[in-house]
Amino acid sequence: MQVSFLGPRALQAVLAGVILGLGLSVPAAAQQKIGYVDTEYVLSEMPEYATVQQKLDKLEQKWQKEIEQRRQKVQALEEEFEARELLYTEEERKRKQQAIQKARKEVEQLRQRYFGPEGELYTRQKELMRPLQERILEATQSVATADGYDYVMDQKGEALFLYASDEHDLSDRVLRELGINVDQQSGQQ
Repeated sequence: MQVSFLGPRALQAVLAGVILGLGLSVPAAAQQKIGYVDTEYVLSEMPEYATVQQKLDKLEQKWQKEIEQRRQKVQALEEEFEARELLYTEEERKRKQQAIQKARKEVEQLRQRYFGPEGELYTRQKELMRPLQERILEATQSVATADGYDYVMDQKGEALFLYASDEHDLSDRVLRELGINVDQQSGQQ
């Protein structure tokens, strides 16, 4: 069975189907085994995650610096314009104002290119996180199959949980399946 990270709406739909199925079929519900994994916790315990986060932080700092440098150039243009505005002819004034507006727009476009909803930071994050997410999915599938779980959900998703007993939390088992020792850090979860 192929498992993948679901979007919030898809996860809610799956959860609603499970809840509806449990409500309509009480005998079947007693036989179903449901667990959950806190993927944020699992990710934070993976050594590779720190490396990925460092790469992303470096990119973010680099791009923030570039944007700040350009913003400072715009500010210098604005200050120069204010200081000499009375010396410019009407045509020069308009040309300088247009140059300032163009520079502002370029800064905003650059910010969107790097940090917008579909920006380069988001794209790089998806690229770097995908292998980690796939490993978590494989480990989750292995744990769920070995223990006979019918459903395993991501506890940190936007799905509604009416109740989640700690006995069904498979996060530490998934970490062990990934080869990460969690016994020393059990108080952190």
